[in-house]
Amino acid sequence: MLRIGYDAKRLFNNFTGLGNYSRTLLANLAEYYPDNAYFLYSPKITRNDETHFFLNSALFNVQLPKRGPGAFWRSFGIKRDLHRHKIQLFHGLSHEIPFGLEKTNIRSIVTIHDLIFERFPEHYPLIDRKIYSFKFRYACHHAGHIVAISENTKRDIIEFYDIAPEKISVIYQSCHERYMVEKSRKTFEGLRRRYQLPENYLLTVGSITVRKNLMGIVRALKMLPESNRLPLVVVGRGGRHRVRVEAFLRKNRMEHLVHFADVSFEDLPAVYQKATVFLYPSFYEGFGIPILEALFSKTPVITSNVSSLPEAGGPGAHLVNPENPEEIAAGIEKLLSDEAYRRELIEKGYAHAQQFRGEPLAAQMINLYVKVAGGGNTEPEPIT
Repeated sequence: MLRIGYDAKRLFNNFTGLGNYSRTLLANLAEYYPDNAYFLYSPKITRNDETHFFLNSALFNVQLPKRGPGAFWRSFGIKRDLHRHKIQLFHGLSHEIPFGLEKTNIRSIVTIHDLIFERFPEHYPLIDRKIYSFKFRYACHHAGHIVAISENTKRDIIEFYDIAPEKISVIYQSCHERYMVEKSRKTFEGLRRRYQLPENYLLTVGSITVRKNLMGIVRALKMLPESNRLPLVVVGRGGRHRVRVEAFLRKNRMEHLVHFADVSFEDLPAVYQKATVFLYPSFYEGFGIPILEALFSKTPVITSNVSSLPEAGGPGAHLVNPENPEEIAAGIEKLLSDEAYRRELIEKGYAHAQQFRGEPLAAQMINLYVKVAGGGNTEPEPIT
């Protein structure tokens, strides 16, 4: 048995990519390896349907700071709690580990999701880039081992932070099991009325930012002939970029073709499963979890031929240049007109997705934990 501590800030307070990674991983570890002791350390917690399981399961020991600012505790003061709880291995789930942890006998692992701010610095304020770079670089150099969520992220870590390849293991992420359960037609009909969805539609899921490339999708939609111009359902939130996209739609009299839907986590699997085509032509990703959600939903995927997206989509994705709306449009047309090609992508995509199920990925992570922790026999040294 191992006593494992986690930086659970994102698990309890982030409800997109980093939080989803944390919750899915911990749920799978607890299901398949319930004999370990799992300690979740967070400066604060949000109580909702997504965090209920972790707050009400005997498998998890949730820890909050006893006093002082949560940010200071998370980066520094937490070491005393880790020692008090006899933690043998600490896993920073999102780019960070406590400062000075390497001076104790507590082994550590950090997960690096992406280095997009290094690759595209123009998309980030200077102060954010400085903070991210300092924390990420520190974690990579001082953690006992690094988990990269894709081969692409591993290459970026080596390139930007000069880390030895053997210090990095690629362990992919899974998606929530709700996406692996087929929903009934009756369920979808209820959701269609609730969210006012069209009968047939294209789908894209993700935050509405320049990098996610919603503008490229709506430009592609404009290029399609009327016969193939299915409405687009957009699930995701955004500010300035959504305003620009809506201005483009008004200018081109396309408002009726794009439906922004605030779909709940519980309802999203059915929305994926009933989509005609899933579109994810992002300019850059650490992995691309919505692609997995679509593959498990047996919905054909169009995604980008850059960064980690070919890894996520595998042979079941139609790859396009995200800079080229014409390629996106051509991909949509092919999937709408070529039924044999559509079936081929669905079958290959579903087969590819099987390697991302929770059990094999949890096994890979546990094997790494045992290797880094030295078999689980390390006794933490006192904090001085």
